[in-house]
Amino acid sequence: MNQGRCLCGAVSVKTNQFIDDINVCHCETCQKWNGGPFLSVDCQGDLQIEGGEHISTYSSSEWADRAFCKKCGTHLFYHLHHPSTYYVPIALFENKHSSKLSRQIYVDSKPSYYNFVEKTPMLTKQDILNLFK
Repeated sequence: MNQGRCLCGAVSVKTNQFIDDINVCHCETCQKWNGGPFLSVDCQGDLQIEGGEHISTYSSSEWADRAFCKKCGTHLFYHLHHPSTYYVPIALFENKHSSKLSRQIYVDSKPSYYNFVEKTPMLTKQDILNLFK
């Protein structure tokens, strides 16, 4: 079981999914939400949350919500509605030291002022949209 929590500890998350692979999203919404790329773990539908009364959600699109802790502002997850999938910031998890970048998406939205040195699959916005057709 992998566990994590927000900055103040009011919200905790648990998943049985492996947190070895980190996804990076470079879309403009993630950049605004995070102040940079969104580095997350795909928890699929397996996310147990404690402290739900401290969570606020924002419907950032027709297909997904974003959540944060109302007490400290920590970003908690991006929830894709169909199929129900939770992407959780890798920084929330305690046991993340063996994790590695595995995939980058919306690379056509990535600004030129940063680059990752790891070689990963790099999908454009259109590549992602094609996955859902």
